Amino acid sequence: MQSILELRHLRTLRAIEETGSLAAAAQMISLTQSALSHQLKQLEAHYEVALFTRNTRPMVLTDTGRKLLDLANDILPRIDETESALTQTSNHAARFHVAIECHSCFDWLLPALNHVRKHWPELDVDAQMIFDALPLLAQGDIDVVITSDPVESDNLRFIELFQYEARLLLSPQHRLAGKKVIQPKDIANETLITYPVDVERLDVFKHFLQPAGLQINNRRTSELTDMMIQHVDSQRGIAVLPDWVLRNHAQAKTLSSRSLGKHGVQRTVYAAVRSIDADNIELKDFVDITPSVIRNLKK
Repeated sequence: MQSILELRHLRTLRAIEETGSLAAAAQMISLTQSALSHQLKQLEAHYEVALFTRNTRPMVLTDTGRKLLDLANDILPRIDETESALTQTSNHAARFHVAIECHSCFDWLLPALNHVRKHWPELDVDAQMIFDALPLLAQGDIDVVITSDPVESDNLRFIELFQYEARLLLSPQHRLAGKKVIQPKDIANETLITYPVDVERLDVFKHFLQPAGLQINNRRTSELTDMMIQHVDSQRGIAVLPDWVLRNHAQAKTLSSRSLGKHGVQRTVYAAVRSIDADNIELKDFVDITPSVIRNLKK
């Protein structure tokens, strides 16, 4: 039988496995969903096999599909690395050290970095929490800073990763649970459960209370997201957390959440990098996969 298997088929299988859906995979590899679906049907018809179990979400590979995915995971990183060495040697990094400024970012950052590790096994990948990390980035001590606060700089680039909403989390029995629009004055005197960071770094303060001339009057802190959610569940206070946290933690799904204000507090997460590193292929890989990781977060 003549082979029709091509690298694009392997990239398609890998994208579906990583994202769990045709739509997300198509976006990841810059194809239309119909074109991606056609690729799969072409393979299955030629080899007279099924690559995925039908009507499952996320999509599940058959044994045959798993064999092709193993081939993709073996071959594609080597091809990508070789192509980089042949065409853009200067754009191939040896290290990918990331600094984050938010506790809950680990929910999506670790899966995204695992993707990078899998594609670039020789890369030194690391992540740590560092506040005010941009000076360290500028002097080359770290390679990427995850931040929601871009600044004007000739030497740094801020690459948009995704947008999120900071949402109020509260017990269904809380007095505000039945209120459709939450105003700053509604929560100013509530006990706010937050991460142990400076108040000025909190979305709820910087972008909701402070513009209204209000302060956080009562505050309780915790390093752990699960503990924060547990405190909300036991009505020890309320919390404001990114929407990906509410999707990712099972207990949060049993609680109530509300937008802050009529339009909500909308924020953008950026990857800050040195301008000279902005074309590194590993960085592009990280930037490309992160929106899919966010969309597929669940627990």
